[in-house]
Amino acid sequence: MSQLSPLVSAFVGHFGEMGSRWGINRTVGQIYALIFVAPEPVHADEIAEKLEFSRSNVSMGLKELQAWRLVKLRHFPGDRREYFEAPSDAWEIFQTLAAERRRREIEPTLSMLRNALLEHPATEADRIAQERMKGMHDLIELMTTWFDDVQRLDQQTLSQLMKMGSKVQRLLEFTGKLKPTPTKDIA
Repeated sequence: MSQLSPLVSAFVGHFGEMGSRWGINRTVGQIYALIFVAPEPVHADEIAEKLEFSRSNVSMGLKELQAWRLVKLRHFPGDRREYFEAPSDAWEIFQTLAAERRRREIEPTLSMLRNALLEHPATEADRIAQERMKGMHDLIELMTTWFDDVQRLDQQTLSQLMKMGSKVQRLLEFTGKLKPTPTKDIA
């Protein structure tokens, strides 16, 4: 990463470290960070050179980023190379990540829970397990419905809603719609 400015190098390094916490490998995180901050679309050889990665690692990382819909492929007239760019809008990136996580993680879980809830419980333990699964199912369904509603909001409205923060809680308290949650001691 010797060709990168200290600012970009720090960002790319951090994304590599965070990648493993977000469920992607370090290399993919660094590739994404470099593409994200690049002022122009970059090709795989340029990525490999700047990050000092093998071309095969870059190719695999780019395929993963494309599968997540986080980078887009571009071609330029007279140039046979494939170039990659990332959306520069943080809201668009967040929405893409949320939609992909939903498709990959939430939808299969909901499907499994729906199937489990269709089963006839054979024992009392199964009945209790099914009740708990129903609670999980209902919460996930509620969250996905809320997510769908939020996805339909324009960015400005969504930003205003998020900035309201605890004001929503105070409004619900004022109108008597909020029930206090008992605190749990963690020891």
